[in-house]
Amino acid sequence: MSESTKYVFVTGGVTSSLGKGIISASLAKLLQARGYNTTIQKLDPYINIDPGTLNPYEHGECFVTDDGAETDLDLGHYERFTNVPTSQANNVTTGRIYQSVIEKERRGDYLGKTVQVIPHITDEIKERIQAVAKNGEFDLVITEIGGTVGDIESLPYVEAVRQMLWEYPSDCIVVHLTLVPFLSAAGELKTKPTQHSVKQLLELGVQPDVLCCRTEHELDLTLRKKIAKFCNVSVDAVIEARDADSIYDVPLLMQAEELDTVVLQKLNLSSKQSPNLENWKSFLKRIKNPKHRVQIGLIGKYVELKDAYKSISEAFIHAGVSNETQVELSWIHSESLNSENISSELSALDGILVAPGFGARGIDGKIEAVRFARENNIPFLGICLGMQIAVIEFARNVLGHSDAHSTEMDEKTSAAVISLMEEQKRISNFGGTMRLGAYRCQLTDNSKTAMAYQKNTISERHRHRYEFNNQFLSEFEEKGMIASGKNPETGLVEVMEIPSHQWFVGVQFHPEYKSTVDSPHPLFVAFVQAALKNTKNNSYGS
Repeated sequence: MSESTKYVFVTGGVTSSLGKGIISASLAKLLQARGYNTTIQKLDPYINIDPGTLNPYEHGECFVTDDGAETDLDLGHYERFTNVPTSQANNVTTGRIYQSVIEKERRGDYLGKTVQVIPHITDEIKERIQAVAKNGEFDLVITEIGGTVGDIESLPYVEAVRQMLWEYPSDCIVVHLTLVPFLSAAGELKTKPTQHSVKQLLELGVQPDVLCCRTEHELDLTLRKKIAKFCNVSVDAVIEARDADSIYDVPLLMQAEELDTVVLQKLNLSSKQSPNLENWKSFLKRIKNPKHRVQIGLIGKYVELKDAYKSISEAFIHAGVSNETQVELSWIHSESLNSENISSELSALDGILVAPGFGARGIDGKIEAVRFARENNIPFLGICLGMQIAVIEFARNVLGHSDAHSTEMDEKTSAAVISLMEEQKRISNFGGTMRLGAYRCQLTDNSKTAMAYQKNTISERHRHRYEFNNQFLSEFEEKGMIASGKNPETGLVEVMEIPSHQWFVGVQFHPEYKSTVDSPHPLFVAFVQAALKNTKNNSYGS
């Protein structure tokens, strides 16, 4: 264990979805502002190796890091708040833990001993917790433990935390996020669920140092003293986590509650500097006081679960603030669109985004949406599958290949404008054909994409299996759709755009993964600018 590194464990009780990820990200932001290099890690108790093969309905968005890790969507929050890239080490699952232990057992690493949850699984967990700080880059590691205290799945993680608290008592603390519900019939907040949650933690040998209490109403001093007395914590360590209008309000709310001050005191650390959050405050002010508004249609097949497109919706918030614009998203299910209703559904939009995804469901509606954007000169952004749909639509309706398609959906198409690369076809493992993580892209001078980035060489994250088929490229470019971005090593097409169109860009990568509060993504900024120019009624409140 690095002597200079301190560890903060964030657990949750009473119920799931209390916002451990946002509390963790907010605390990291505050500690950053006080001069500490901080990173955040998520321990997920499910047995999948990663969320890469999980249906978005099961787990929301799958977030991808620069090093190609498919991770929990909370890592997106971590990056958006801290502006620090995460990696494979920042997301650990039970599946990965057990896989590693079993591989070691098969190699004989345990010298014939019986492999057990304690010590082998818990040792592996502790090793993963400390791995993110092994190079000494970070002063503080915040580790969020997924699930709720009392879940069978979380027990090995809580036990690993107990051991670390015992082994490194001056370097580790626990922040427990819990619920203080308001009972309208009684007209009061109730602390009993929090008491029981802490009692469950105590039964597992873990005493929380700080309590963050999610609540709809003010947590007055009387209630704080009651919680402190029953839960063995100091009164100043009972933190009110009031419901907020925006997740971006939470760091300032936690600062007002002095969460960062309490955490530093518990770890015997000084405040290196007074926190400077002026940029964050300016961002919040612009969110709440936009000068303009635009309406952008997000066309996808998981729109009933907005977490499936979490990074996209957050990237629009960042880009909107950059343009002093309220971006109002219209969530439109692609299966609901057809040639008869497309005009009535999309004509009021200032911009259209066709979202990423896998599989054939909803494809026809997406093709209709792309055609409507192209033919009506409406600003368009296609991401991953969205770019591929733009290629298919152009091939069908401009090039005249009536059955043009991706071999993902139609292996027998006579015009496979999107297909697997030859080397991918020989791989049988389902995950092995994916292009994951950051790849370079060379942009064409004066293209809309290059103008958005203000540079010609970029690096973006990928998560896809099929590629543009370069055999058709000259035909596309002759008819007005150009490849304005290519991978310099492989020649694979990364960006397609139509120069004659107001703003029509499709990208094979996922720009939304790299958008943060401090660095709004240039493509989203440019797209919102184009939508703003397109609308005739963009003054906010008009």
